[in-house]
Amino acid sequence: MTMLLCLGFGYCAEHYLRSFGNKFDRMVGTVRSADRAKALNETYGGRFQAIVFDGRTVTNELGRAVNKADALLVSVSPDENGDPVLNVLTDEVINAADLRSIVYLSTIGVYGDCGGAWVDESTEARPGSVRGRARLAAEQAWQQLGECRGASVGILRLAGIYGPGQNALLQVASGKARRIVKPGQIFNRIHVDDIAQAIDAAFTRGASGIFNVADDEPSPAGEPMTFAAQLLGVAPPPEISFESAAATMSPMALSFWQECRRVHNNALKRTLGVRLLYPTYREGLRALLSAQRVSAGSGL
Repeated sequence: MTMLLCLGFGYCAEHYLRSFGNKFDRMVGTVRSADRAKALNETYGGRFQAIVFDGRTVTNELGRAVNKADALLVSVSPDENGDPVLNVLTDEVINAADLRSIVYLSTIGVYGDCGGAWVDESTEARPGSVRGRARLAAEQAWQQLGECRGASVGILRLAGIYGPGQNALLQVASGKARRIVKPGQIFNRIHVDDIAQAIDAAFTRGASGIFNVADDEPSPAGEPMTFAAQLLGVAPPPEISFESAAATMSPMALSFWQECRRVHNNALKRTLGVRLLYPTYREGLRALLSAQRVSAGSGL
């Protein structure tokens, strides 16, 4: 019997379960609230169980889940105290009976600002933010834990995530889209279905090491908004200068705009064997629009 434990059952983990959950006999995912756990158990049931992990307490239920897991998918973000999972579950992970493979979801933000230059997995990570440094420290700690446990650890550094429920089409349709212009600024993106593919490949191959999970075409932030408007047959949102937009940005959003890099995904394709379903935002947005129209029975 094979079991997957998702430490942090969020957007990416849920999409992975929907696409590849049939590869496991049992799946457990942690969430922060009892209400969320109840809702997920009512939605999925069967071979899936949601349990509560508050980031501080190891319940008997969680301890048993770690001990029985063959594979761990970790997407809990580090906080000011470090990685919440490592802080309280290190011993349980080291002593787990059947654990063979760990996949940790990180971010390309650990590279820091590269002035728009291309980066790959051999590029030294130089995070410029506290959040980025915490992520890099968590990556290294999980790799060390994997060596101690004798389990493979695949670090997936994710680009900007989009997919069902969070994409430029919905932003444009809602009238909330902002087409921010900052000359020279470039971003990579990745569809959540391609993240699910990468997770599956890492588990299937028992992959260890770092892999950038990003699309083929880094581009300015406003391009997906313009393309989404074209698909919807509406005018694109007006351009807003970065200087004007920055005044209303959260510190986290502002930190994204203060860094610029182009990310290679060669290891994702060559080592993990992933063939992107959506190599650019154009394929991704077209597919999302088609799915939304099928779901609605008509146009947005």
